[in-house]
Amino acid sequence: MWLNLPDPWVLLINIIGIPMIHLASSWAFTKMPISLFKADQPAFRKLPGETSTIYKRSFFIGRWKHYLPDAAPWFGGFGKRKLQSQDLDFLRRFEAETCRSEVAHWAQLLAVLSFTLWTPWPWALIIWIYALASNAPCILLQRHNRLRLTRLIRRHTTSG
Repeated sequence: MWLNLPDPWVLLINIIGIPMIHLASSWAFTKMPISLFKADQPAFRKLPGETSTIYKRSFFIGRWKHYLPDAAPWFGGFGKRKLQSQDLDFLRRFEAETCRSEVAHWAQLLAVLSFTLWTPWPWALIIWIYALASNAPCILLQRHNRLRLTRLIRRHTTSG
C-alpha cells in the first residue's frame, strides 16, 4: 500500500471505482477508431505454438465462453457474441474488433491493479485475483477467436 487512506475511503473508492473503470474503459475503447487495431501488429500476432486447439484443450474455452458479457453493444459497438457473416469484410472487421477488445481488457486489468496503491493487505490480493479473473478469460477468448478468424480469412483469400 503506497497511499494511506482511511478504511471507509478505501472501501468507497474501490466499490465505486472498480466498476467505473470497467464501464469507462469499455466505452472509451468502443469509441476509438477501428483503424488503430490491426491483427498484423506485433501485440496481436500469433505467438509461437499458439493455436485455437490449445485454447480449447488447455483453457476449456468452449465450456465457459458463452457466460462472458460482450459490453461493446452496450455502447453502440460491434457485437462479438456470434459470427453473423462469412463475408470477407465482416471477418476482417471482427478480427480487428478482437484486437480492440483484447487491448481494452489489458487496460482494465492494469487500471484495476492500480487500486492496490491504497488498498491494504490482504484486500490488495483480492483485487489482484479479481483483476485477473475478470479480464484474463476475455483476453484468452479474444486471442482464440482471432486465430479462428485469421484461419477463415486465409481460406477466403486463397480460395477465391
